[in-house]
Amino acid sequence: MLTSGMSALTSMAAGAGAGSGTKRIASGAPFGDLLKSAITGVDHLQEQATSAVDGLLQGNGVDVHDAMIATQKADMAFELTLAVRNKAVAAYQQVMSMQF
Repeated sequence: MLTSGMSALTSMAAGAGAGSGTKRIASGAPFGDLLKSAITGVDHLQEQATSAVDGLLQGNGVDVHDAMIATQKADMAFELTLAVRNKAVAAYQQVMSMQF
């Protein structure tokens, strides 16, 4: 299950395209708030993956596939967050290198 923060990141990634089928975020929330909630969602997914793996290793009734799914969700959320961060840094560097 995706958290609201991950949903916000996914919506931002979908809204970044110029196609007619893309959906833009309609809320009036500042970009920083959306980014904070997305990072909180990624952290929550990481905590779920850690607890699932710990439960698997301790024999607490966690199935292998549940632990793997939680781990993959956390990995994909982190990769998406990293990609958004890299794009933001690249955009900042591009703006800073402009001459007026």
